[in-house]
Amino acid sequence: MSRWVISVLVTLTAVLGLTGTALAAPPLPNPGDDEISAGRRQADAKAARVGELTGQLTAAEARLQELTDDVALKMELANKARVDLEAAQREADQARRNADAAKVEADAAGRAVEDARAQLDEFAAASFQQGSLIGSVAAYFGASSPQDLLARAQLLEAVGESGLDALEDVERRRGEKANKDSAARAALDLANQKQAAADQAMRSADAARAAAVQAQQGQAAAAQSIQDDKTRVEAELARALSAVEGLEGQRVQYNQWLDDKRREEEEAARQAALAAAAPNPRSVVAPSGAGVEIAIARAMRQLGVRYSWGGGDHNGPTVGIRDGGVGDAHGDYHNVGFDCSGLMMYAFAGAGVYLPHFSGYQYNVGRKVPLVLAQRGDMLFWGPGGGTHVALYLGGGMMIEAPFSGSSVRIAPVRYGGIMPYATRVL
Repeated sequence: MSRWVISVLVTLTAVLGLTGTALAAPPLPNPGDDEISAGRRQADAKAARVGELTGQLTAAEARLQELTDDVALKMELANKARVDLEAAQREADQARRNADAAKVEADAAGRAVEDARAQLDEFAAASFQQGSLIGSVAAYFGASSPQDLLARAQLLEAVGESGLDALEDVERRRGEKANKDSAARAALDLANQKQAAADQAMRSADAARAAAVQAQQGQAAAAQSIQDDKTRVEAELARALSAVEGLEGQRVQYNQWLDDKRREEEEAARQAALAAAAPNPRSVVAPSGAGVEIAIARAMRQLGVRYSWGGGDHNGPTVGIRDGGVGDAHGDYHNVGFDCSGLMMYAFAGAGVYLPHFSGYQYNVGRKVPLVLAQRGDMLFWGPGGGTHVALYLGGGMMIEAPFSGSSVRIAPVRYGGIMPYATRVL
């Protein structure tokens, strides 16, 4: 059995209050200074590496959040480009229909001019063949009376003038139709240009969105890789610290063994007296800060539970809801978990404090405490009015939180970018 295991067993024995035989046993070997120093150096190196990886992870997650926000923006811009393209297509279709209608009208007007001309030509040719040109004497041959002669002259004059007027009117309308046809075709050209530009804009927006998604996915993988390294080194640090603590505890036990042995009987007598005089355990009042530890313990039991937007209540994790964006992309609406304020609801409900499901409201529930005076069990907030994010402070610069879609409940260093200047204390 190793000296570290022996140390742990002796420590457990002392904590459980088993006296007599424990202190009567021979003292443990006293570890050497070199052995303890080597263990400390190893633990210090691991701790430094954890600190380095923590800084890298904080920066990587900040960049990941920036890229996630950029993806959301690019998605909206891509949607806008699609809407613009649809509008341009409708405009081009209408312009095409207008141009087709204008061409039909212009063609009809041209045919009307040609028909009017043909009729006048026929009238002129017939009059010439019969010797009855307007204003000539032969035009009046065959009149049976002065009245017939006058009527024929008036008829020829009227037919000539009306035919010329009709031809002029038809020519004018053909010009109008031709102008309308030209304008419609110019509008069609412009609409086609707009459609082509909108189509190019949509392709560019889709490409930008795809690039943003790829960058976000790459950053997420990089952040996960750092997190994996940090988890591994933290485990190594925990083992190194345990080894050092075991050696140091072993030395303390060795140095204190003689004194503890002399006090054994006295301590046993005192404990017996205290046990005899102790009140009913049910009448003992919970120590100050018990509510804080209850809330923290409830939150800590949720480590590893996935983030789910809109998830969590006073009773535990729940199915999330749709957010129309990143949460939906991660399937939060059909997964059971917590969002940031939902985790706070569940943690503090165990201590009898029932919070609303919105971090902005939670920020105003308790007493405001300057951030520099924050204590274990206080809530920390980010964003205007505390409405962006909330976490539970554990002390020592660490916090527990449900950070964002695609992640899970975790312990992390406090992030001071965008943090509110006050913490909220409810216990």
